[in-house]
Amino acid sequence: MEQTRTKYYPRPYGVTTSIMPRANQAAADTSKQLVGRGEGDAAFFRSLEQHGIQLNEAQIAAVRHTDGPLLTLAGAGSGKTSVLVCRTAYLLSVRSVMASQLLLMTFSKKAAEEMKSRIATLPGISESAAAAVEARTFHSFCLQLLRRRGMKQAILGDSGRKQIFFKRLLRERNLHETYQPETLITLFSAYKLEMLEPHELPAKTEEDKQLKILFECYEQWKSEQQLIDYDDMLLAAYRLLTTDQNLLEMLQRRFRYVMIDEFQDTNKVQYELIKLLAQQHGNLMVVGDDDQTIYSFNGARNDYILNFEQQYPTSKNVVLDINYRSGAAIVGLGNAIISSNKQRRPKSLKVAKTQSLSPSFARPGNTDDEAQLIVNKITETQSQGKRGYQDFAILFRTASSSRAIFDQLVIRQIPFIDYGGGESFYEQWVVKPIIAHLRLAMDRRHFDAMQNILATLYVKPEQAMAFIWNEEKQQAKKWPLIHLVRFPGIKEFHQEKIKERLRLIRSLPKLKPEQAIRLLRDGFYDNYIQADKSQTLTEHKDALKETLDELETAAKRFATIAEFLAFVDEIALKLQEMRQLKLASRGADAVHFMTIHKSKGLEFPVVFVSGASDGILPHSSALSASKNSDRSAIQTGDDVAEAALEEERRLAYVAVTRAKEELYISSPGYYRGKPAAVSSFLLNAFK
Repeated sequence: MEQTRTKYYPRPYGVTTSIMPRANQAAADTSKQLVGRGEGDAAFFRSLEQHGIQLNEAQIAAVRHTDGPLLTLAGAGSGKTSVLVCRTAYLLSVRSVMASQLLLMTFSKKAAEEMKSRIATLPGISESAAAAVEARTFHSFCLQLLRRRGMKQAILGDSGRKQIFFKRLLRERNLHETYQPETLITLFSAYKLEMLEPHELPAKTEEDKQLKILFECYEQWKSEQQLIDYDDMLLAAYRLLTTDQNLLEMLQRRFRYVMIDEFQDTNKVQYELIKLLAQQHGNLMVVGDDDQTIYSFNGARNDYILNFEQQYPTSKNVVLDINYRSGAAIVGLGNAIISSNKQRRPKSLKVAKTQSLSPSFARPGNTDDEAQLIVNKITETQSQGKRGYQDFAILFRTASSSRAIFDQLVIRQIPFIDYGGGESFYEQWVVKPIIAHLRLAMDRRHFDAMQNILATLYVKPEQAMAFIWNEEKQQAKKWPLIHLVRFPGIKEFHQEKIKERLRLIRSLPKLKPEQAIRLLRDGFYDNYIQADKSQTLTEHKDALKETLDELETAAKRFATIAEFLAFVDEIALKLQEMRQLKLASRGADAVHFMTIHKSKGLEFPVVFVSGASDGILPHSSALSASKNSDRSAIQTGDDVAEAALEEERRLAYVAVTRAKEELYISSPGYYRGKPAAVSSFLLNAFK
């Protein structure tokens, strides 16, 4: 018999063993015991200790390393930032390296600023020295390099502008029912980050030729508009350094010590840039964790960590394997989950904390039960004064799988910060036309809804709506949409499609909302949004289907379309009220609500990992990875399916290791109406 669906238990459903994976306790020795008074750098470590920084043995080894390549494997919560800033201070204070000779590269502006700030607070480091250390993101470093060499192109950072271009391009070439702009943007970025030019793409099939032409058109458009995108920044900087030997040698002389943070997130272009900068002196320190490589869709490849010694045979390795963030049971569960991966460097984290709570597990009936369980736990704990809202984080695999929790948070007016787009599930572009059809079914004169369905009838919404308004003024119709059959330029077959759609809309009110949505999808909408004439499977298409499946699940709870629309309106109203409270501030007392991808690098006292069921985590796209063309394009290695599954396991590992004190994991028994087994990642961790 399954566990009660509204409670948390000490073991996942289906696990019979009473043994909880636990991490070993780490030795307590720090620099106080490990660095003797007579050692030449003892004064440096004493000053750190007075500043509240006591490094362990592995951290000391990384900080002391001066010349030659160094791979620092930094497990979750192991203090990698402290090691990077302390090593910077060590080079400045003990080795008398000039601050301007240090280059520290990372992946976010926030991380770069934090490192600069922390370096400035360390003992013995002057304000001017801290300012002279070059701590930048890869893109910032490359852009500065290009600007100083006269590049004047504007930055194409707005993905919306890219989508507009591709939509226009696809319509001009009559390919708008074959490809989605989002798919092309992702695919071309993957090609660029693999350093492929349009002329280097294969042209064996008709689809290959189409993609090649589209890629060439995109590059030509940017050139004509004097634009470069973020991928271009990296590529242009790399090409500059490979063609301007004087510039390269100048940079190599200037930056005598190069340090790379989050090395596991490095893509091919960034990796080649790093190799160029460190080519002459080899004083390269990379810090990262192959177990946290979760950005393959951005070109990240963990084989750069796995094969580091092949590139740098004289390199030394340091493993930061003491977790200072979490307790033994949380870290132990993370160790047990990730140990099943084959493509990784074997390591098992130890813990510094002596006391901790064990993770708790739940088997709710479905995602709506799961949402209530999580929100109930948060409100109960907060109302007792044990925690503030800001202590909680809710992590999920995909935005569509978080719909039920989002709804619960809004309906119950729990303050939360959405680290995604901030829009409700029902505001998504792919969902809005379906909702509009339902509104029009209940109110045939709902002109806002009418405008929202016009694009699905392949007419320009603004022009068509103006025509309908004008015709309605002259002669009102029971169903104003019928005016569209006389829209200028409408052909006979198009008129029939409009009449067919009207008949479909009229048939909806007698149906339950779930049935109505299914009828709309089967009737035309799935074909409209999938644009799948090529019959090529992609993760983007899977995501669209998944979103619409979730919409059906959301509607299933309501008996009538009117009830469902009333709920959608209630969500919109309460969400607007919450937005007016200005909870977007990261300092607000509000629950953190984000994807697992967004959570990397963060930590929270209490973490809820939702959707730990097969099909959600691991995600269905990974389980069918070998069939998806866009996954194959970005995945490295021969076994695409195995690589995709291992990345999903790394995601689970990242999610678990975000928790500092309490961890709650839930595995819905049903997902979108179908049975869902407890995640194999969890079950295997208890074997």
